[in-house]
Amino acid sequence: MTVHRSRLVLLTGLLALTAACGQPQAAPEPGIASGVAKDAELAKLVPQRLNGKLRIASSIGGTPPSAFYADDGKTAQGVDIDVADAAAKLLGLEVERQAASFEAILPALTSGKYDAGTGNFGVTEERKKTIDFVTYINDGQGFAARKDSALQDVKKLDQLCGLKIGTGTGTTFQTTLERNKEVCADAGKPAYEVQVFSDTGATQLALKQGHVDVIMSTINGLRHLTANQPDFRFLGEFRRLDVGFALPKGSDLAPALRQAVDRLISDGTYQRILRRWGVEPSAIPRSELNPAEHT
Repeated sequence: MTVHRSRLVLLTGLLALTAACGQPQAAPEPGIASGVAKDAELAKLVPQRLNGKLRIASSIGGTPPSAFYADDGKTAQGVDIDVADAAAKLLGLEVERQAASFEAILPALTSGKYDAGTGNFGVTEERKKTIDFVTYINDGQGFAARKDSALQDVKKLDQLCGLKIGTGTGTTFQTTLERNKEVCADAGKPAYEVQVFSDTGATQLALKQGHVDVIMSTINGLRHLTANQPDFRFLGEFRRLDVGFALPKGSDLAPALRQAVDRLISDGTYQRILRRWGVEPSAIPRSELNPAEHT
């Protein structure tokens, strides 16, 4: 399998695709976190070293529903943003958010640059060796293709042999594709080729323009894309994964953050957030610290 980084730089097309994918032309409403109040008991669990601040790195990939910019080009919104902001409000913390590339966040956490990271990070056994996860949603891996594709629901990777697959760099999708590259040789078929892109919008644009035949991304992201783009077709769920806040290994913030997510679930705020972004089927009953990877 050949893995290479696309140098697709077509800003006009990318902006057009983002708009076509249903990105709101204004923030749909004030952030749900604006109605959340500090809980004095939960706030006692917060490490004093934070000094009332939560330094969080967020991958804001350009398209709904996880994390993207409103049409002002600077207001971050989406599931990741709402859950993080609401949890921080419960804990009495002020969010200091810095946008960062997906692949840069986990290494930055291990160096202590941030307290937490969001980016639809799937919980895997490999990642848990160096990162702790506090879960807040269940999403996972899926595929999409152009509407005229002959592909049906993708349940096995050997269905993709001989095709070009687009996905995000540093993601579980890239890892899954690379680790299973032998499936085509085992089936006596030509290998699939992986092209990696720096953000979701660029991956989707590559599919639209025919540079790749199929894309692998989040289930919720692809459902949103195909619901709003008639030229694309969802090819089904490949694998489910829990998604969580990423924290430095052994972080003393993890217990407070987990209880904050549980409180959002119990008081209904969590359900309002998921309903706002149309991802209610991805709800979890409770937050967990480092759950086992779904296989």
